[in-house]
Amino acid sequence: MVQAFCDYMTREGWSVSREVNFVDVVAQKDGCKLLAEVKGRTAAIGLDVDTMFGQLLRRMPPTRPTETTRFAVVVPTGAAEAVRRVPAWVREELRIDVYVVDDDGTVTPPGPST
Repeated sequence: MVQAFCDYMTREGWSVSREVNFVDVVAQKDGCKLLAEVKGRTAAIGLDVDTMFGQLLRRMPPTRPTETTRFAVVVPTGAAEAVRRVPAWVREELRIDVYVVDDDGTVTPPGPST
């Protein structure tokens, strides 16, 4: 999961680092910064997605980040429904994007339906 996401971001022109200050992936491009938590396939995906959101919230800075900073959750296809339990307006307010990785490693970037 992490490698597929990093490969995707690199192809999209982002500079990617892994495991930076407890964040799974930090990507930078054109003055923008993305901090991403990645969750693989597990038996308890709902609980693990909840944990992932908690981890992401704890990685957020104590003061409001600039408009060029975004956050992301990266999940397998089967976890997309669990991610949607967090209302879209909350994800939008906190600038949390959703990336979905399918079984063959194809990454679907954020869109109106995520």
